[in-house]
Amino acid sequence: MPGWSTASGWRAESPGTFGALRGNAAVLLMSPAMPTGAVLSGEHFDAIAEPLNHYGAWIIWDAAMERLVFGGRRPVHPGAHPRLAPRTITVGSASKELRMIGWRVGWVVGPAPIMRDVSLVGLTNVVCQVGIAQQAVAAALRHPDADADVAAATAIWEQRCRHILDQLAGYPCIRPDGGWSLLIDCASLGLSGAAASQRLFTRGEIAATPMTGWGPSGERYLRLVFANEPVERLGDLRARFDVALA
Repeated sequence: MPGWSTASGWRAESPGTFGALRGNAAVLLMSPAMPTGAVLSGEHFDAIAEPLNHYGAWIIWDAAMERLVFGGRRPVHPGAHPRLAPRTITVGSASKELRMIGWRVGWVVGPAPIMRDVSLVGLTNVVCQVGIAQQAVAAALRHPDADADVAAATAIWEQRCRHILDQLAGYPCIRPDGGWSLLIDCASLGLSGAAASQRLFTRGEIAATPMTGWGPSGERYLRLVFANEPVERLGDLRARFDVALA
């Protein structure tokens, strides 16, 4: 749909296009973003408030990872911004923060005038969840230690991230501010992400994802996911990279 953006970059539109879509355009935002781990701030919301209100566009906020931020920072939400609150639709999920990957239970929260339309779209496009899955997610969200659990998991992912960055010092890694993945700019190594992925797999026995198809510059990047990779298994990461990419 014209007028949408991706988490990794803006999709430019002409003023005429936005004018034609007034009230029907939307911007998709996520923080931390997948796959970069970039974290948005109040400054980002200040920057987009004027054009969004001018064109009557919505924000669709992907909140699936919003608490997975490093450095002890507090998560931010566009719904807390005075100029964005009336135009923010929040899509939440238990899959990532609560590590309930296979349950696929989520929720949508937004201003009353738009929620009837959102509900209609959900009824016709979303596979219905069984009651036990919904009850399990509700119990996880209500648990008194739920916030502490998310914070503990985030601390583990941050530790793994620091370890990977230390191991790969000198490689063109893009430091994330949250989430559970990081990117490597393979173009500066003279490789595409796909070529680097193949070398790492065949020579270094490392499974890493090329970002082909993730935007116009995606093919130059490689993603390392540390969602479920203990630090103990990362001790020889540098040696494996050197063998594969030297």
